[in-house]
Amino acid sequence: MKFSGQVVWITGASSGIGEALACAFAREGAKLILSSRRPDELDRVRRACVRPDDHIIVPLDLARTELLPLAVGEALARRGHIDILVNNGGVSQRALAQNASLEVERALMEVNYFGPVALTKTLLPFMLKRGRGHLVVVSSVMGYVGTPGRSTYAAAKHALHGWFDSLRAEIHRTGLKVTIACPGYVRTAVSDNALGARGEKHGETDRTHRDAITPQHCAAAIINGVARGREEIYVGGREVFAIYLKRYVPWVWSRLVRRMKFSGANPQ
Repeated sequence: MKFSGQVVWITGASSGIGEALACAFAREGAKLILSSRRPDELDRVRRACVRPDDHIIVPLDLARTELLPLAVGEALARRGHIDILVNNGGVSQRALAQNASLEVERALMEVNYFGPVALTKTLLPFMLKRGRGHLVVVSSVMGYVGTPGRSTYAAAKHALHGWFDSLRAEIHRTGLKVTIACPGYVRTAVSDNALGARGEKHGETDRTHRDAITPQHCAAAIINGVARGREEIYVGGREVFAIYLKRYVPWVWSRLVRRMKFSGANPQ
């Protein structure tokens, strides 16, 4: 097994990619710490994993950064150390930049950027002292590109890339690793739960997500990349090519993205 006996902490573990990662890491021998805001759903995921008694639940809210040290303290008290932290929790967006309220923009940044950074910063000294550990960030193709209706979500993912790329360079001699995973469209409830201009839920599954890869497919690619110590992992359908277009022929990507339409309610 790839992660036999290793302690893996996954945020956003109550559904979607996080749930699939939990089941996949458990099959590979890991002992899990499962976190999100929904304890009941976390317990459902725990019981669905192999060896459920090996896994524990530590509820947390990434938007409440002042409480994250308590979560880290509990996790370390109950497990002693963390081998792998998977920063997976987050929320998407469905709103034009000109319409999104500043309050919603701040809320998106709190969950998608400040939460993962704060959790990592709190846990990092313990990993550094131990001289080993792996920090994994589930970002998105949107960490490289921006599209209509996703301005703040893209901004948060871009910011994660900048912060964790810098951290990787700073700690490369310490025995710690950093991996950034960039999924494209995945068949989850991410679009249903996405925030609109005033914080309302989008409330529907976009066509792009209905036709997307499964969370299990995504989780398998991430786990394989983490096991190999890769710095970045790209997984998805044709949308992943947007990363290469933006990097190598940005003018082509610029023309393509202008054709994408977003009405303010339903992305096309």
